[in-house]
Amino acid sequence: MVKHQPLQVYERQLCLSCITGIYGCRWKRYQRSHDDTTKWELLWSLILLLTFCLLLVWFYFWWEAHNDYNEFNWFLYNRSGEWSDGTVPILATTAAGFTYIAFLMVLALCHIALGQQLNLHWLHKIGVTAALLTTIAGVISVSQTWGQEWDVIPISLQATGPFLHIGALAAVTALSWIVAGQVTRTEKTIFQLVVVLLYLSVLLGLYVVPLYITSPCIMDPTTLKPRPDVIGHQGAPMLAPENTMWSFQRALQMNVTGLETDVAISVDGVPFLMHDHTLWRTTDVEKVFPDRQLVETSFFNWTDLQQLNAGQWFLQNDPFWTVHTLSPHEKDLIANQKVCSLEQLLKLASFHNTTVVFRVRRPPPEHPCYHSWINDTLQAVQQSGTPQSLVMWTPDEHRAQVKRLAPGLIQTSLEKQSPESLHQYGINRLMLRYNQASMQEIRNFSESHINLILFTVNEPWLYSVLWCSGVSSVSSEAPHVLRKVPYPIWLMTPDEYCLMWVSADLISFAVVIGIFIFQNYHMIRYRMSGMRGYNPEQIMLSATVRRSSRDINIMKEKLIFSEVSNGVGGAEELYADNDYEYYTNRGISH
Repeated sequence: MVKHQPLQVYERQLCLSCITGIYGCRWKRYQRSHDDTTKWELLWSLILLLTFCLLLVWFYFWWEAHNDYNEFNWFLYNRSGEWSDGTVPILATTAAGFTYIAFLMVLALCHIALGQQLNLHWLHKIGVTAALLTTIAGVISVSQTWGQEWDVIPISLQATGPFLHIGALAAVTALSWIVAGQVTRTEKTIFQLVVVLLYLSVLLGLYVVPLYITSPCIMDPTTLKPRPDVIGHQGAPMLAPENTMWSFQRALQMNVTGLETDVAISVDGVPFLMHDHTLWRTTDVEKVFPDRQLVETSFFNWTDLQQLNAGQWFLQNDPFWTVHTLSPHEKDLIANQKVCSLEQLLKLASFHNTTVVFRVRRPPPEHPCYHSWINDTLQAVQQSGTPQSLVMWTPDEHRAQVKRLAPGLIQTSLEKQSPESLHQYGINRLMLRYNQASMQEIRNFSESHINLILFTVNEPWLYSVLWCSGVSSVSSEAPHVLRKVPYPIWLMTPDEYCLMWVSADLISFAVVIGIFIFQNYHMIRYRMSGMRGYNPEQIMLSATVRRSSRDINIMKEKLIFSEVSNGVGGAEELYADNDYEYYTNRGISH
């Protein structure tokens, strides 16, 4: 009769089984190993770390790029001809990939902390490779199509840098527990030295990073300049269809100090408001004029333009995910919006005593107004009856002639120039994208009495940074959001910031020293007590011949259950068959 008899009773370790099982599919005790990690697995650990760092930067980039999601979608629209929110799949895949890789990183750290051999399962290796290649492809794609957006990272660090430093310092300080454990457990002096030096280099680097962190919000609050004026870019396009009368009215309800728009010239010489080169995205041209839906906007006459609906698309596409917040009355107003002319906008602005700034797009060469577009636009300004002091004139063509015919217009440039050059041409306002002016340049323009307007500013953190930098005006698609920012999100004096980071460094240093002392003291006591590195799943055998890790694993498996036939054949035979001396203790019995 064959009888199975357990040789040792093991304590269940569910947590350890989950860690090693999920990471490397090592669910059984005999599958685990405390041997040194192989070079191949160390390489995969480095690849995992690289993927985590790259995904961290990629995730941070898209988190801070929220300010420009609409701009990104417009870029996609120009390339594909189809309007959709392209940020949704990117954000979903980025969040999923980052969560997955971060989870694997946590499991790897748990392996190191528990002294387990790293052995990433092949399915995870495929997942890590896919995440790495996908992220690299995304970085290359963004660099080619939207390269200017990378500037959002250094700009956003002016708002988040001090706090990211504290978070990074806390994370590296927490890692000292694992580092100290590795150093005290190993008996290799070179390994100990390398690990300690590498860790201390990272830690000391974090300690001095604040010396290189610059933020305009670290300043004396008494020198803070007045709140920047907010100009409604295309009105309030998050609450109403862009460049419509209702959109501008909604912007005025948000207490904007100016309105910004884009102007095209119709085939019969009427300046009207339109951002795109076609009418397909923001009107129902495919229903009214199906054979002309991709025709350049300026080749429609004003009569045809008035037949188009400019509001239904907003309710159907919900480009900013805000339609659910609208009342039934607002939806009715939106559904009946028409294409707006420049003259209509100017009359609205004049009634509210609000500044208007517009970009004029010159018609194609075959357009009948190709040579008269400046005069047509200037004529619309004059016919509206709007005071010239409320109109910011941006076209550079024939600027001298315009100044002679309408000297009261506010001359504004869209091209970055030196303050001296701007003064030379009689220009006292400059309008740039927010990433085109550094803190020093903002100060220079302010000191030269050049009114700087930066666009497009939708996020409170960006508005706060520019406010602290001394910007006088910003153009925004979200005036309803910036309206809720009466003061910079955070502001601290240089002394307060110095106290904060020095205190954090001292606390971190004390904690690290304490952890190393505790781990070393604990290990000394452990060794002095006569104990050896031994946990329940390890069975220490006094071997006459040194065996490989695989042989030992096989031996462990044999020792779990032994076949005993008619009382003959015990554990001694197992040892003898494997060239092991017989070894007994309380954990092994016949």
